Amino acid sequence: MFVYLVLLFTILPAVELALLIKIGSNIGLGNTLFIIIFTGVLGAYLARLQGFLVLKKIQNDLNRGVMPNDQLIDGLMILVGGVVLLTPGFITDTIGFLLLIPWARALIKKWSRKKFEEMIAREQIVTFTPFNRADNHYDDIDI
Repeated sequence: MFVYLVLLFTILPAVELALLIKIGSNIGLGNTLFIIIFTGVLGAYLARLQGFLVLKKIQNDLNRGVMPNDQLIDGLMILVGGVVLLTPGFITDTIGFLLLIPWARALIKKWSRKKFEEMIAREQIVTFTPFNRADNHYDDIDI
C-alpha cells in the first residue's frame, strides 16, 4: 500500500508535469492553460450535477427504508473525481472524467469490489482502530 502512495504522490505528478510541458510546447502555453482551466470548470460542473443526482437517489432510498450502499460509493467516487479534475494535468483529468461518467463508475465499482473480495479471501485486508494501547480503552479526561 505504501508503494502505491509513493507512486501516486511522486511519479504521477512528475509524469503530469512532463506531459504538460510536452503538450504545451506543441500547442502553446495559452492553449494548454485554456485546456487546464476548461477541464477544471467542466469537471466542477459535472461533479455538481452528478452529485445532486446521486444525492436525490440517496434520499429516495432512505425514504423507502433502503440503505443506499451503491449511491454512497457513487458519491465518494464523484467527490474524488471532482477533486482530481481540479488538479492540473491530463492523466488526472482522464481519471476524474471517468469517475464522473455513470457507466464508467459502474465498471470501476465492479472491478474494485472484485479486488476487495480477493483481498478478503487472501486475508490481506488491513483494519485501522483508534486504539493505541494494548488494553483497548480510552482514558477519561476531567475538565
